[in-house]
Amino acid sequence: MGAIKVLLADDERLVVDGLKIILETYEDIAVVGTAANGEEALKECRKNSPDVVLMDIRMPKSDGVMGTKLIKKEFNNIKILILTTFNDVQYIHEALKYGASGYILKDSDYDLIYEGIKACTKGNVVINPEVASKIISENVEYNQKNSIDKVKKDYKLSDKEISIIKEIANGFSNKEIGEKLFLTEGTIKNNISSILSKLELRDRTQLTIFAFKNNIVT
Repeated sequence: MGAIKVLLADDERLVVDGLKIILETYEDIAVVGTAANGEEALKECRKNSPDVVLMDIRMPKSDGVMGTKLIKKEFNNIKILILTTFNDVQYIHEALKYGASGYILKDSDYDLIYEGIKACTKGNVVINPEVASKIISENVEYNQKNSIDKVKKDYKLSDKEISIIKEIANGFSNKEIGEKLFLTEGTIKNNISSILSKLELRDRTQLTIFAFKNNIVT
């Protein structure tokens, strides 16, 4: 497999230059372009076909939410990883709704950003625990009404399905979940399809947010 092609979208030139220099020290990462807002990111996607867009959430003209919406509408296969600050929870909700693969804090260690890029290319959801905790705290009243038993009853979920949701929210792949639960990768895949259907959710990202909001994982 060749290097992961990454597009950097951030209106702060110093941030872009710094990220480019650092990410290119990893042999399996190739920075193929940069953009200063969401619309520019879409144009760069058309030109360079990146695997991952590392997208700042707050940018002028077209922010990371709009950029995510535009790119995912045209290129569903491109993964988008949101770079955010601790206080951008509302933006995060919107970006995930439009198909972002997760989010990491802008002040994260470079190794964490690198691992996040690799994880999202494998189809995993990348969730920063600190920000996830904040999302949970903003839904305290909702959370108090929802125990795991109630969620199981309301959505007709089995203990096995709850376990699978929990492992997805913890960022594990189908293969890793299968190894932990002593099930085949195919069985896990079939169970996830069934879970998504029951919950009327689109993908693993939405399932992860569901898990956090309903205290399935903390």
